[in-house]
Amino acid sequence: MIVNHYKLRGNVLSYNLGGMGCSAGLISVDLARNLLQVHPNSYALVVSTENITLNWYFGNDRSKLVSNCLFRMGGAAVLLSNKRSDRRRSKYQLVHTVRTHKGADDKCYGCVMQEEDATGKIGVSLSKDLMAVAGEALKTNITTLGPLVLPLSEQLAFFATLIGRNFLKMKIKPYIPDFKLAFEHFCIHAGGRAVLDELEKNLQLSERHMEPSRMTLYRFGNTSSSSLWYELAYTEGKGRIRRGDRVWQIAFGSGFKCNSAVWKALKTVNPSKEKNPWMEEIDDFPVDVPRLSLL
Repeated sequence: MIVNHYKLRGNVLSYNLGGMGCSAGLISVDLARNLLQVHPNSYALVVSTENITLNWYFGNDRSKLVSNCLFRMGGAAVLLSNKRSDRRRSKYQLVHTVRTHKGADDKCYGCVMQEEDATGKIGVSLSKDLMAVAGEALKTNITTLGPLVLPLSEQLAFFATLIGRNFLKMKIKPYIPDFKLAFEHFCIHAGGRAVLDELEKNLQLSERHMEPSRMTLYRFGNTSSSSLWYELAYTEGKGRIRRGDRVWQIAFGSGFKCNSAVWKALKTVNPSKEKNPWMEEIDDFPVDVPRLSLL
């Protein structure tokens, strides 16, 4: 549709990452990054959308009805460039991407599954193990990401605890690094209230850090892979992005997958010049968080 609408050249490279679930956005960014590393002076357009039509469930299985309540239509587009001349007008620089796939574990593989119910109607089942699986995937992901972004003091404390638990068999609590020392802004996939509550507790984040994710879930619902960009747009609309700020995007998806992207702001974003879905009502947010209880 995009190629046809904009009459793009015949040598355009088009990739369809359907089926990657809510992690598709960051997977696409990682793919685009790899492509730009070998194709100089190029652009990459990443389009993240959620289309609930094909996955709407018409049966009565409660585990499959949850997805009907959470998912909403949504879309976002991100343009990436490796041209030096574009740096002066770019908002962000992509610093790191870290991908974790836990599909080899049967419990992780089956926690989000498309299947037929007893009457033959197809739907997506969400397992009760979803939160535990998401937590394990996040731990694996931050084990890789931590050394890339954390101050040395946090890295030493983390690895000392890791060695004590895994090699010396010491009965000590896992050390959760203070990622607030590495990032000013957090964009956590708005998969549901329980997911956000769990990450807020595990990463020891403040209400302000969680605000973009919670307000995105409240206003737009779970827009799958595009939710991270709604959250970043909220932060921009609030005028919180300053030059040099670091943004951590965390995406979860079926598989089970956990993916991270780290961005560095190249300029201070002026909200008065922004055009995004929040701007007409940005002053009405944040709203009272308890209103999210139905989600």
